[in-house]
Parts: sequence; C-alpha cells; structure tokens
Amino acid sequence: MNDANAPTLRSIRACLEGAIPATAATCAPDGTPNVAYISQVVYVDDGHVALSFQFFNKTRQNILANPCATVLALDPITARQYRLHLRYLRTETQGPLFEQMRAQLSGIASHEGMGEVFVLKGSDIYAVERIEAVAGEGLPPPPPRIDLLSAVRLCSLRLVRCTGLDELLQALLAGLHEHLGVRHAMVLMLDAQAGQLYTVASFGYPHSGVGSEIRLGQGVIGMAARESTPVRISHMTHAALYSHALRSSLTADGADGPAAGPEIPYPGLAEPHSQLAVPLVSGGRTLGVLFVESPLDLQFRYPEEDALVTLAGQLAAAIDLLQAPDDAGEPPRAAPAATPPQGPAVRVRHFAANSSVFVNDAYLIKGVAGAIIWKLLREHARTGRCDFSNRELRLDPALRLPDVADNLEARLLLLQRRLQESGTAIHIEKAGRGRFRLRLDAPVLLEDMPA
Repeated sequence: MNDANAPTLRSIRACLEGAIPATAATCAPDGTPNVAYISQVVYVDDGHVALSFQFFNKTRQNILANPCATVLALDPITARQYRLHLRYLRTETQGPLFEQMRAQLSGIASHEGMGEVFVLKGSDIYAVERIEAVAGEGLPPPPPRIDLLSAVRLCSLRLVRCTGLDELLQALLAGLHEHLGVRHAMVLMLDAQAGQLYTVASFGYPHSGVGSEIRLGQGVIGMAARESTPVRISHMTHAALYSHALRSSLTADGADGPAAGPEIPYPGLAEPHSQLAVPLVSGGRTLGVLFVESPLDLQFRYPEEDALVTLAGQLAAAIDLLQAPDDAGEPPRAAPAATPPQGPAVRVRHFAANSSVFVNDAYLIKGVAGAIIWKLLREHARTGRCDFSNRELRLDPALRLPDVADNLEARLLLLQRRLQESGTAIHIEKAGRGRFRLRLDAPVLLEDMPA
C-alpha cells in the first residue's frame, strides 16, 4: 500500500458496517478455491480487521491450513467495491472485541429468528496487507449529514461551563440533540457493588426511566460497561437480549409485603434499528454508559462512534471531578422560613432486606439511594434537621458506600429525580456544594419493615 492514492482501511470503514455482507475467498492447500459470505468484517485499527468465526466450514479449514484470504467489501451508499488482501493472525474468544462482535451479530441475526444459528465462536484477527479499489462506476458520496468536528466542539463548550452533575447531564443530552441530531439518548451510572447500571438522565422518550436498571453484560448497554468498549448495532434488530434490556423485577429477598415492587420501566425504543453504547471511562475506571439509539438504520456509523467516544471521555472526566469528595464544602444556603407540613400524612415504608422504599404503597427506590432517603427521613423525624452534607453520608457505615468511586452525587441526583417524578410531598434540594436540604410538604409517617 505504498501508493499515496490507494484506499486505506480508515477511508473505507463505511464498507465494514455490515449492512451488506462481504465475500471472502480462501484456498485449500491443494489449490481448491472457496468463496463464502461473511457476516462481519470489523475495523480493528488502521492495519487490522476481524472476521466473524461462526462455523467450522470450508473457509475456516482453509484459513487454518493457508492463512491468506481475500475479502470483497461493498460500500452500501456509493456501491463502490474494494478488495482486501488479508493474512490470518489469531482467533479471540473473549474480551472487548469478541463481545462487541457477538452483540452486533446477535442483533443482526435475531431479525429473522436465527439467533441460535448465528452464534459467534470467535473473532478472527487479520492483518491487512493491501487494499485495492475494484474498477467500476459508483455513486458520488453523499454530503456529510453533520459537521461532526464542529458538533463535538459545540457540545464540549456546553460541558465545560457546568458546575453540577444535573447541569452536566442535561447539557450533554441537549447538545447531542441540537448539534448531532440525536433523538433518543440516556446516561446510566454504574453501581459496581451491585453489578448493574441505573438510569440517571434521558431524552426523547415518553417517560424518563430514571432509576431503571440494567445488569452488567445485559444488552448493548451492559456489554459496553462490562467490557469497557463501545458496542454498536447499525441496522435492524429485534433481539430481546441485544436490542434493548428490560430491568429484572425487584425481589424481596425473603421480605413479606410489596417489597418486590413494580419495575421502573426502561425508557428504550421498542424497535430500534440503530444503537450505540459508549462506556464512560475516567482514570481507567468505568463510571457508566452513554447510550443513543434511533428507529432508522445506519444512524450511528464509525464517524458518529468516534464523536460519541470523544464526548464520553470528557463527560466521564467531568463526572469524576464533580463527584470527588469535598470535605470543606461551602456554607449552606439560607433555608426559607420553615412552615409546618400540612395536609394528609405521607406513609413511607422501608424494607431492610434491600433498602427498598415505598411511599403510599408506590415503589420509590432501593439500594443505596433507598438507604439514603430513609436515613434523612429518620434523622428529620428524630431531630428536625433539614440540612445535610455529602461528607456525613460518606462517613456513615450503614449506607455501605464503596471506598472508591461511590457515585454519591449520581445517587443523590437519581433520588432527587425519583422524588420529583413520583409526585410525593418529599423533596431534596441542593443547598451548596457538597450540601443538600430535605423539604417536606406534608407530614410523614415512617414504618421500618422487618428484614
């Protein structure tokens, strides 16, 4: 590939979206050729691609005996064809690349109910030795839908002005909508101790889904978090496993009563055609996932993935900074003149088995966020306190916050939004950096249920 005008792997990434299957040609040791369709040819880096290994067929036999292959790839937009000359290096059966390809393949195959047939056995890694353009006319490339570099810059400028987590998340979602044309997006934070992610912000859905949960490894979101790698599906899929993940039902863990509770509905599209989940990584730690989707095919291609990965890195660094413990904090803002709560009493029940909290028999929250609101309500009932600090929560062993990356700011934001959406008389308001205030608009009756 010494010709300066020769196509490069990066320049033909549009051919590797999987919308049109590529054709692979191999040769047996005796010279017998074999040609077969390949479900996936995935860009790894500027010198390597990965092909899906699904069946121990003639292609597989040939490669193990003779590691040379030729792949014919077609640009789905311009109809131009390119011939890739490859040399087989190795097969990966685990890790980020394998899981990324497995997610994409399962989503593609499930459209026709072929999920059990199209099972990825491995990711075959090839070195790209040469690429040649196949002679023939093609269509002119369409103009870019969006100036992605400018869009990333405008989104970035929004983020650098933010001083709070809520403001940061809303700025990101607004920027994605306004500058990148994203219509459906959400941000989820990782609870590493529980092995799941919880939704803290969303855009473009009938309901916010704040508090909905997804397990690590579940769907494109859970897989992106578990493997710390972007996972993208570019065209039609109806897979229950990979098109979207619905939160598992709450379990009471042996508690009586309604501790199992109803689900907080996951806000995702019922029939997405394009999805992209990007991990939020800061300091080598996965903090959560930025997820976008569309009802249209090929909405998130390699350039969009590059842009979203860039923004996700900035978002993760900002989240990490905003959630850093601030022992000093700042003086609390003056509270408005307190008036005794009026109206019918609000009944709040706490189930110790999983720290789930119900308000007037309606499920509110569980886990660490449930333990936090229960602590605040009990302290208020005991002493009348309304003002609290993040620091005292971090020092309370009963809350079982992790020593590293406790995501306390995200948990408080989740709790604040759940209280808003539930329409209860209980509110949490920011009262300064590292400080917040409990506000009750009605009397509260507390019931601590046995474990």
